[in-house]
Amino acid sequence: MSVVSTIDKNKIRQSFASAANTYDELAALQRKVGLKLLQQLSEQSQCQQVVDLGCGTGFLTQQLVERDYVKQIVAVDIALAMLKRTQVKLETANNVHYLCADAEYLPLMDHSIEMIISNLALQWCQNLTTVFKGFNQALKKEGKILFSTFGPNTLQELKKAWAAVDDYTHVNEFYSAGEIEGFLRQSGFKDIKIVTQSYYSYYSSVIELMRELKGIGAHNVLSHRNRQTTRKTDMQAMISGYEKNREKNGIPATYEILFVSASVIKE
Repeated sequence: MSVVSTIDKNKIRQSFASAANTYDELAALQRKVGLKLLQQLSEQSQCQQVVDLGCGTGFLTQQLVERDYVKQIVAVDIALAMLKRTQVKLETANNVHYLCADAEYLPLMDHSIEMIISNLALQWCQNLTTVFKGFNQALKKEGKILFSTFGPNTLQELKKAWAAVDDYTHVNEFYSAGEIEGFLRQSGFKDIKIVTQSYYSYYSSVIELMRELKGIGAHNVLSHRNRQTTRKTDMQAMISGYEKNREKNGIPATYEILFVSASVIKE
């Protein structure tokens, strides 16, 4: 399913800034996916300059610092509060630079970076063609990108539960692997590889799931969402519908992850 809604960047910035203090406590999936992403990095050619785009509180940045072959790192995030958490966490690292910026408007010098890596951040971008063209411009001749993002089946249980209640958008929509590949080709990338993997988390209740989404800043940020306060009866109806999915381990939530790598095409 294509992402046709307008993403509100101010809401994104506010959501993640508000989540800075709770993110590390709740972001187990993000850490698990990040480590999986870094397994691919070891298979890539060695890189000197790396951008960690959407660094959050610095988990992936710290992992990069510990790799001797990564000489310089630029930690980038749209939320200043997140970036400051990373800076505090890595205050002894002298090879990390910090940049508060939007992925769709990266203020990087042309042909200055060897690799851009991003863990579960690009799903908050509206125009991926613009993003990837910016990557192409910033990357050197042999530059590569490596990122993870959510696929369209993410939180499918929550989507179905809300769909049975009303027609509003309560859950973010995400691009498919085919759409992402198309955006990359349009933006001048080759050797595109996309691997899809589903992760499953379990919660004691639907409320616990929703609190976690809010705690990591990942609740709905679409600008056309229902602007009225959700009625208590609608919330109860959604929860009742979701409860039908309950398994032995609790309430399930699906997270479809796309692992993507590509190389820039330059003469």
